[in-house]
Amino acid sequence: MPARSTPPVPASPGYWDDACKHLSRRDRVMKRLIPQFGDARLQTRGDAFTTLARSIVGQQISVKAAQSVWERFVALMALTALPRRLPLQPEQVLALAPALLREAGLSARKTEYLHDLARHFGDGRVHVAQWQQMDDEAIIAELVAIRGIGRWTAEMFLIFHLMRPNVLPLDDIGLLRGISVNYFSGEPVSRAEAREVAEAWAPFRSVATWYIWRSLDPLPVEY
Repeated sequence: MPARSTPPVPASPGYWDDACKHLSRRDRVMKRLIPQFGDARLQTRGDAFTTLARSIVGQQISVKAAQSVWERFVALMALTALPRRLPLQPEQVLALAPALLREAGLSARKTEYLHDLARHFGDGRVHVAQWQQMDDEAIIAELVAIRGIGRWTAEMFLIFHLMRPNVLPLDDIGLLRGISVNYFSGEPVSRAEAREVAEAWAPFRSVATWYIWRSLDPLPVEY
């Protein structure tokens, strides 16, 4: 089964400075927030398959627990007959029996999800090499066809791995809370109200979302 990986992606987006200037001109909250975080900016880590595998492992458990399970999961690779390779490869995951994955702390459902992810990548059902030329919705459609990946996970992937500039994850609780705090004095906001606020952020809604997250937690958001 051929190994597939994402074309190289820069460590941080080249559009960031232009985005900050645009947002500062268009939005009073962004003008206040952006200078608070200096040169910090969005960064990508890992490769596509590993990033999505980690997102599945971490579903519905704490960050600490997810890291522990992930480390045990990666350690299992030594039990396969395949050579130890990084980043993680689909065939390595498929070589692991479900019982072994369960012993690493993965639920039966997450085990099924990881195998389905590996099959999608290994069989070429996701067009990794074409993602840089595909639009956001086309990539989301490919990703949500994989078991265990919903729209929110796909949007996080677009922001944090492919670093797409104009993603607005309206299902994200942190984004809605941040808009509430920064624009509505803490009053609850609807998705429609959040979308209206974000009209001024286009075409850099991912960047604005990142600063909204940072306004709630000064530690960088990573996936």
